[in-house]
Amino acid sequence: MGGRQIRPARVYQTVTEELNHRILAGSSSNPPPWYGIMTSVPPAETLVRTVSPRHSKNDIRAKTPKNLFRPKKIVYIEDRLRQVFYKDHPWELARPRIILELDGKDHQRCDWGKGLRQPGVPLSGESVVQRQLWLMENKKMDERKAYDVTRHEFYRFRQEEEVEKRLAVEEARHVGAYFGKTRIDVSHYLEDREFENWKIWAGKETERQEARRNSEIESFGLEEEDPEVEANADETTKTEAQPAAV
Repeated sequence: MGGRQIRPARVYQTVTEELNHRILAGSSSNPPPWYGIMTSVPPAETLVRTVSPRHSKNDIRAKTPKNLFRPKKIVYIEDRLRQVFYKDHPWELARPRIILELDGKDHQRCDWGKGLRQPGVPLSGESVVQRQLWLMENKKMDERKAYDVTRHEFYRFRQEEEVEKRLAVEEARHVGAYFGKTRIDVSHYLEDREFENWKIWAGKETERQEARRNSEIESFGLEEEDPEVEANADETTKTEAQPAAV
């Protein structure tokens, strides 16, 4: 391959030689911006960290470590609690949430020892996880018991929210408010429309199959007969007609 090749292993030495070697007497070459830094702070001999082999107590031979540079999986206890809660309550993931924080210190103003209700924090699955974790660490409850206690509190607060929403809607409608169709009404409308379209398509398909079946019945037995059979039939008819004419 043509052209100048500067290998990473000896890039500093190669550039130094190029700067010291002048082809033209009156020409001057400017060093690259990193040349002065590498002169004052030279790099290490190798860029790969050497790792000594580890020896097992039961095995005298050296073993090559596996997955040495693979980052370890970071696991928190909250991850398991979230997995259990959202597995039992998958529709909680469909509720919209606001994750925006003003100063990033909302967790410092929460006291989960007082319950699920926290100032400025809407009720969600994360509230259940933090409340359950607090009971496990401070009340020394096991995971199942803390989950049951927190779950019953969550159900009670959710029921209160549903009752408040229902009463607010009834009061608003009483004074003349109109909210339009609910999600269930819209779903029923879409389902009925698709069903009507299917009935029209099914009727046309039935008529087409019925017409094809009738045409097959009417054309059955009308195929062209064999020419030899027709000729023999004509001769027989003529022979029978001649004595009658005499």
